[in-house]
Amino acid sequence: MARQGRKGKPARKEDRNPNPVDVHVGGRVRFRRLYLGMSQSKLARELGLTFQQIQKYERGLNRISASRLYDLTRVLDVPVSFFFDDMPENLSRDSSAGETERAAPASGERGLTDPMSHRATVDLVRAYYRIADPAVRKRIYEITKALAAGSEASADVAAVPSFIAEELEESNGAEDGC
Repeated sequence: MARQGRKGKPARKEDRNPNPVDVHVGGRVRFRRLYLGMSQSKLARELGLTFQQIQKYERGLNRISASRLYDLTRVLDVPVSFFFDDMPENLSRDSSAGETERAAPASGERGLTDPMSHRATVDLVRAYYRIADPAVRKRIYEITKALAAGSEASADVAAVPSFIAEELEESNGAEDGC
């Protein structure tokens, strides 16, 4: 007989994997926090939480409630949709799997393995937008694309999220006369 947890529900398995949607949303929280240059401690203070709770949210180990998601939109200055942007379709299908059937995301799926969740990526994007001269920014963009196209490693890199790609296209499209 299975051990019962509170309210007659089966006890949670300690080794179960987090829901892929929770991992994606947590990764988006981390990305935005890093983009703003905010520490986990500062975000936790703003929300009235501990930094350990923020860590669990960012890793997808704890689910973010609707009210907490609303608070995050206020503190991180993004719409609710930001947390679900660029979510692969297969993640939403995987989230409907049973608690014990859920598999860990493959290395190519978004989440903690997503390049956009790395501090270096956020620092690079931040530095790129600090370049004041649009012509220089466009050249760096073109050089980076050329380097990536010539690299076999580029096949392993996830696509740039749409909100960054759109900004790049807008800023680069306006600079075609350079």
